[in-house]
Amino acid sequence: MKERPAIGSFKGVNEMPVLAAVAVPHPPLIIPEVGRGEEKRIQHTINAYQQAMRFLARFKPDTVVLTTPHTVMYADYFHISPGKSACGDLSRFNAPQAKVEIPYDEDFVHQLESYCQEHHMHAGTLGERDPSLDHATVVPLLFLEDYLNDFELVRVGLSGLSIADHYRLGEAISAVADKTGKRVVMIASGDLSHKLTAEGPYGFSPEGPKFDKELMECFEDADFLRMMTIKPEVCESAAECGHRSFVIMAGAFDRRKVDSHVLSYEGPFGVGYGVATFEGEGPDPARDFLDKLEAIEDKEYHERLGKEDPYVKLARSSVETFVKTGQYAPLPNNLPADMMDKRAGVFVSLHEHGRLRGCIGTTEPTQANIALEIIANGVSACSRDPRFPPVQPEELKYLVYKVDVLEPAEKISSEDELDPKVYGVIVEKGSRRGLLLPDLEGVDSVAQQVSIAKQKAGIAENESVQLYRFKVVRHS
Repeated sequence: MKERPAIGSFKGVNEMPVLAAVAVPHPPLIIPEVGRGEEKRIQHTINAYQQAMRFLARFKPDTVVLTTPHTVMYADYFHISPGKSACGDLSRFNAPQAKVEIPYDEDFVHQLESYCQEHHMHAGTLGERDPSLDHATVVPLLFLEDYLNDFELVRVGLSGLSIADHYRLGEAISAVADKTGKRVVMIASGDLSHKLTAEGPYGFSPEGPKFDKELMECFEDADFLRMMTIKPEVCESAAECGHRSFVIMAGAFDRRKVDSHVLSYEGPFGVGYGVATFEGEGPDPARDFLDKLEAIEDKEYHERLGKEDPYVKLARSSVETFVKTGQYAPLPNNLPADMMDKRAGVFVSLHEHGRLRGCIGTTEPTQANIALEIIANGVSACSRDPRFPPVQPEELKYLVYKVDVLEPAEKISSEDELDPKVYGVIVEKGSRRGLLLPDLEGVDSVAQQVSIAKQKAGIAENESVQLYRFKVVRHS
């Protein structure tokens, strides 16, 4: 478990953790220069936005910490914007006149970066790609400037790290606010589901309305534990962008009572927009949500272990042994005969918090049996997938495994013989080969399947290829 500050660990004369926060969406359409009248269709959101910013201004903050999903984002690092100031506009949305320029709180940024380093948190000011303010920052600031104009900004991005890590970052923000004695408030910028209606620009998913309903209930009750335990696959299917932004905000109120109010929710364009306010009150040790989250995750980990078949158990053993010791796992006793007597190509896939964390496989057998194939590809998936850094020991309990055992591929003459739910595909052009497994989320058509396989092989979309299809036996 990572080190955490004790309650009141920075409490001095000022006793000034984060005072209040708002959760707001960031549709550029809401700004009149962009909407050109269309913004009236979300007038309830506009009214609530104005109310939320008046609420923040009431605290006369020195510093506003804004979390945004649209600044630079890294898989394993929270980016905190450096520099003296920044500016941004909505020129991407044909409204360059809608712009803001804001000073950064350099002292707070320095203190936050130092705190994160001291507590072994992966956050800091390295790796900035574009210093200009993104639209998820510009939109809230345009509203805030109507009510408050003498403050400094701290802009914080999201990451691919765990929900617990996002919550810890919120704790760090509050601890630094307390240490500096500054009056600090937060803006958690984020839209809800982008898949509320079939007519919307992103289409419909049943998880869209489900996610929005659950998230707004969490806001109403300040039920941050429930918010943190929304399943990653629900977030993914809902195509939301604000969940982790809201979790950072939640962490800023760790072990404190919170007075929360939902001001509005609507989604007429197929995207959910929610506005809520949160005011921190006195200590409440029962709201220590990280310990509760860890207990839930431990339970889920042991439940997964109990359901895993020998194929998945061996993949887990392979990864955990290699990550902990740098050695290949030995073959266990009493494996099924098929694993010891048969040879086949095998893919081992790792997922963490609902996201792919590594996937390496062999289209044809390279080892003496399936068991050894699993061990070898498990090691490769956790340490040699060029898309990801090597898996670290603290990640192991969060990993979910899939093992696909490939049947021999057969040459086919046309795409008519493919079905992305039943068959995987191999595309071949000379020495270039690309493979895509069957039944992958988000791959719903043959055209998609072949296109992705071509991309993986470096084959142009318009190039003709030899096609092969294959079935898999999936263990998960």
